[in-house]
Amino acid sequence: MRVKRYVVNALPEAVSMIRSELGKDAVILNTKEIKVGGFMGMFRKKKMEVIAAIESNQTPPPPQPMRKADPQVDAAVEQILLTAQRTATAVMEPPAAPPVVEQNAIIGREQFIIDEIRDLREYMVKLSKQASNQMAMSEQLIQLKEHLSEQELDAQWIERLLQTIIDKQNEERIEFSKEQVWDLTASQLEEWLRPYVGSGISSQARVVHFVGPTGVGKTTTIAKLAAEHTIKNGRQVGFITSDTYRIAAVDQLRTYANILNVPLEVVFSPMDLPRAFMQLAERDLIYMDTAGRNFRSELHVSEVNSLLQTTEPSETVLVLSMTGKTRDMAAVAEHFSKYGVRKVLFTKLDETAVFGAIFNLIMNYELLPTYMASGQTVPDDIAKFQLETYIQQLLGSKSP
Repeated sequence: MRVKRYVVNALPEAVSMIRSELGKDAVILNTKEIKVGGFMGMFRKKKMEVIAAIESNQTPPPPQPMRKADPQVDAAVEQILLTAQRTATAVMEPPAAPPVVEQNAIIGREQFIIDEIRDLREYMVKLSKQASNQMAMSEQLIQLKEHLSEQELDAQWIERLLQTIIDKQNEERIEFSKEQVWDLTASQLEEWLRPYVGSGISSQARVVHFVGPTGVGKTTTIAKLAAEHTIKNGRQVGFITSDTYRIAAVDQLRTYANILNVPLEVVFSPMDLPRAFMQLAERDLIYMDTAGRNFRSELHVSEVNSLLQTTEPSETVLVLSMTGKTRDMAAVAEHFSKYGVRKVLFTKLDETAVFGAIFNLIMNYELLPTYMASGQTVPDDIAKFQLETYIQQLLGSKSP
């Protein structure tokens, strides 16, 4: 038997050398960490000592030609080798322990090894799938991916959409045209969104709270909805505002209240709410405007939530502006969803051409879209959420 010792920085380096010098039939007999060099016992460097061997009657193979480097494959192989190193170390150097404890430790190591192998397998399958999908990407699918990315649709949903279309193409063994790709995308988006559409603001709610960051258009939205109910439906509406942080906000709502002949109550704390509700006891419907704050802070969300407690049938609607950053809207939605807020109303659609955030918020936080608002005209520039209209806004032309 031919035995050779290697001192290397890491096990993968030794494996490469062993294969080159001893051949693929060589085996690793032992590995351990050692310290070398230094001066008078100090500044020594950690190295890995690897003992490998091969039967004497076997000769090393001729050098193999260098393969073309593939970063993803190299990373996966290195991960496998590192796992092998940890496994070998765990097996050859078991800790001293009582029999029961040692048995449990061995079972734990075995489970760890199984988990590592499963994770590596999933990673390799993912790499293979990504490579396969990249090869299957037609010009139409590439255009669709670019369009949805520009619309700021989350990458996970883009990949799922593309995979759905690729699977369909493989099933039918044809390459879809641009129109077919867009039609399939629209159908899939509708299938995903349909369960969240159609709820609107409940007709059973007597009190409707509107919450959301500063500048999203809560006050104007309240005026639009109030005008619709008073003018078109003949309902008796009342206003409550707690937005005392901005004097202009109170004045703005008071102006709308005077125009619509609607009573307005101003509250400064939760203790003022019973009085406000008593003053509006004869009203069929009460809209409550809350202060816009930095709702990326959960503390501010909690403060506003304390104002939303009532014994009346009520609903809370989160108002978000389409001019906001997708990441910021997601942070706000996440905080409010913790308090059970699921209804959402989107404003300022006329000020953007990017609509992916709506899809992301609905799907990622299970929000229920109620209305879409655009412009400042009261009460015209608001409409109930229409799924077909939204998908058309998101996808645009079938030939981007």
